[in-house]
Amino acid sequence: MSREARLERLLEFLQRSPTPWHAVYAMAERLDAAGFRRLDESQPWELSPGERIYATRNDSSIVAMQLPHDRLEALRMIGAHTDSPGLRLKPNAAQAAAGWLQLGVELYGGVLLAPWFDRDLGLAGRIHVRHPDGRIEGVLLHVDRPVAIIPSLAIHLDREVNNGRPINAQTQMPPVFLQGGEGADLQRLLLEWLEAEHGLVGAEILDFELALHDVQPPALVGVKRELLASARLDNLLSCFIGLEALLESDGSQAVALVANDHEEVGSASACGAQGPFLGDVLRRVNAQLGEPGEEGFIRLIQASRMISCDNAHALHPNFTDRHDAAHGPGLNGGPVIKVNANQRYATNSATSALFRDLCREAGVPVQTFVTRADMGCGSTIGPITATELGVPTLDVGVPQWAMHSIRETAGSHDVEHLTRALIAFANRARLG
Repeated sequence: MSREARLERLLEFLQRSPTPWHAVYAMAERLDAAGFRRLDESQPWELSPGERIYATRNDSSIVAMQLPHDRLEALRMIGAHTDSPGLRLKPNAAQAAAGWLQLGVELYGGVLLAPWFDRDLGLAGRIHVRHPDGRIEGVLLHVDRPVAIIPSLAIHLDREVNNGRPINAQTQMPPVFLQGGEGADLQRLLLEWLEAEHGLVGAEILDFELALHDVQPPALVGVKRELLASARLDNLLSCFIGLEALLESDGSQAVALVANDHEEVGSASACGAQGPFLGDVLRRVNAQLGEPGEEGFIRLIQASRMISCDNAHALHPNFTDRHDAAHGPGLNGGPVIKVNANQRYATNSATSALFRDLCREAGVPVQTFVTRADMGCGSTIGPITATELGVPTLDVGVPQWAMHSIRETAGSHDVEHLTRALIAFANRARLG
């Protein structure tokens, strides 16, 4: 599989995935095309050795598995998350000021606000409608043209703006949406878009979960196209790489890919990493293909390994002092092992050793990140999944700049680096 073809698939995936619901839909399409069978959590499961399956929850989290051809004894698990920080619409979003209809927003996750100003914004998410026959359905909306913008205040009206002016999310972030639209019906506009996108006629909107997104397409940047710039690289990049590794694995081993929603807000939800989704799926699979019972499940988990993939902070050339001098990962320098003595990352020397050996086997470079001792450290799904399941876990990620910005940057070569390492993991016969 060529690097160029993989990058083209990645750009298409990023463009099609403005929300977690769209990301899971796009991933499910590729799984369907590859022969995976979709399972309904509310129905009985009948599984066969060697089968390829997947299940979704809330339409925003997904677990996909290559089942073993023999007895289930160990799993190679790859973790990621589908959500990204951004601006979500409030339920009663329409608000008017100075002759403009604006959209009331709330922050989702730790948003880097300044880059949102003066961007061409589209609208996307999930809308639940009632059809004329009374049927209720959730449908996806993706308005991928500019329909809103958050204009900056001119420097002439705020001479101190470049001296660190704080941004008030309540008063300064609502985008302008429609001139002279003080009395406009937002739901009518949404219905018009749904009719154009899905052909829905006569439907009634019951509720929605919508987000603003940058309509600028992802791009390869740099003289040698060595950079990848896009919205939502944290963490759709890991979702894509994990899916590529699963689809390109040779099928000889049991492999699971889990992509959870709600990591950016703590993971405490029914479909988040702190919730029961992954455990529910694994218990049902183990009951049919492994050693049944709680002891059998514990033995399975302890024989398995999890590589949690979430992007890492790359060394920024303008802010080199923000990294520990010995732990500044470079773009295109290979995947980054993330270490924290206070367990903000789940890495330990045993799981790190396994990953270093995988990188050696795959012929890719590997790096390490530890935050400065005088700075706080973020976290990810790795420690949460390890806590919930007890599975030995490693936290790794592709290095990137501008994490939590509306447009982030990573190294285009690192996509191939981490994919190859994860394929080696998926095909690995011995994990211990």
